[in-house]
Amino acid sequence: MTRNDEALQVVVVEDEALIVMDLEHMIEATGHEMVASAPSVRGVKHWNTGLDVDVALVDLQLAGGSSGLEAADYIREVWPDALVVFVTANAKSLLPDIEKGHAVVPKPFTRPIVSATLRFLYQGIRTPPPEDAVPGGFLMNAGLKRRLRVA
Repeated sequence: MTRNDEALQVVVVEDEALIVMDLEHMIEATGHEMVASAPSVRGVKHWNTGLDVDVALVDLQLAGGSSGLEAADYIREVWPDALVVFVTANAKSLLPDIEKGHAVVPKPFTRPIVSATLRFLYQGIRTPPPEDAVPGGFLMNAGLKRRLRVA
């Protein structure tokens, strides 16, 4: 598969295989590419550091007792321009730590929510500000609002 320069390059950090497969389908159905996935921080550290990463979808509770917050720290260190979006059932508990990422999509999520989120991020990354409204349930920190030029 050749890289589509317009498509978002998305990585997924999630330990539930069915969720990873579902997210991969949603990512590809919206015209973007899932370039890597891992069930834990250890798995993330095995990724090729030469990957192009625009967006990381990260669960909070990962395999092996590792944390999505640790994964987010590593991703932000290696890919400083990547947007870290936590995808978690624990969205409200994450609010004090949202600065470790850029945004939160609460679980359970639906295909329309993930599609709208990817479309919104695509618009914000490629041609800010986004034309679409902020997707329902999508929570952003102040830094991402500034970066995407969202009021």
